[in-house]
Amino acid sequence: MTPTTEAELAQMIAGANGPLRIKGGGTRSIGHVEGDEVCTAALSGISLYEPGALTIVAGAGTPIAEIEKVLSAENQRLAFEPMDHRFLLGTTGDPTLGGMAAANVSGPRRISVGACRDFMLGVRFVDGHGTIIKNGGRVMKNVTGYDLVKLMAGSYGTLGVLTEVSLKVLPDVETTGTLRLHGLTDRQAVQALSAALGSPFEATAAAHLPKGPSGDPVTMLRIEGFEASVKYRAGKLQDLLKPYGGADFTTGDGAEWAAVRDVTAFADQPGNVWRISAKPSQAPELVAKLDATTVQYDWGGGLIWVLADAGRDLRAALGDFDGHATLIRGSVDAPTFHPEAPALAAITDGLRAKFDPRGILNSGIMC
Repeated sequence: MTPTTEAELAQMIAGANGPLRIKGGGTRSIGHVEGDEVCTAALSGISLYEPGALTIVAGAGTPIAEIEKVLSAENQRLAFEPMDHRFLLGTTGDPTLGGMAAANVSGPRRISVGACRDFMLGVRFVDGHGTIIKNGGRVMKNVTGYDLVKLMAGSYGTLGVLTEVSLKVLPDVETTGTLRLHGLTDRQAVQALSAALGSPFEATAAAHLPKGPSGDPVTMLRIEGFEASVKYRAGKLQDLLKPYGGADFTTGDGAEWAAVRDVTAFADQPGNVWRISAKPSQAPELVAKLDATTVQYDWGGGLIWVLADAGRDLRAALGDFDGHATLIRGSVDAPTFHPEAPALAAITDGLRAKFDPRGILNSGIMC
């Protein structure tokens, strides 16, 4: 089913006799969902773009590439640089605005500017009753009552089907530079990244690859802004990082950060892919427990991508820790998403009972 209007979508949901599987561009096939497919691809198009107000409004089925092209023409961008899952998951199609918002997809710049949800100004969606709901608007801090915008971000279509999203955008940058440290252990790398991120010199991304492009460890920091500022901050960070062996510095288009964002090192590699959120200081210790094939640290160590043998539930190896592990690719006899604490699970169940009492929207994906 491919509704062409919001009203048509509402009728489909209201009249559904069984589970519905919500699909946008089909690029983020995470988890296993049963049901009749409802595709939002036809709910597409940019309805409002005001460069001066740094605001864009578009249908949920609008391809991200289309939005980025329009923004680029005005020297603007989606500051949270959403990940493209196609490389990692081996999917086709076009990533869409609705899928990005529903999964709260955010890239390396999340540590400096925030996540996708922090740039969402407003949403329109259809809940499990078939009711059309609007929340938020076109400016920041305009929500009274419940902030359903933040609630929908990361709900993976279990509370409602997005039809429209309003976003705040930011100007693009003049210069991008990257600092690289070589040969550090995981623990040393996280310490170096933490030192840089705790400084006043504004790194916008921080990653560590235990096996870099050359096969040796490489630790990277990104700096963005006006050329003079980038060079000044790079020099200060090079001084700061001398205890870790020093760092080289280059400027360029930042293509290597797209590889970090999309975890392309894991593409076409056999095994399960896990996404682990943890305290950076605990990340090397957690990774040491996993006997992983390949690892990538992002967000200064706060986000760990792990490629492991198929069939292994890494949560058992991790034990109790202050974070969560999500199975992004592969299958094991375990939930896709990390089990919630009882108090949080009760809140989640209560929300679903209100927004989707029949349990028909992407049923099972977050259980």
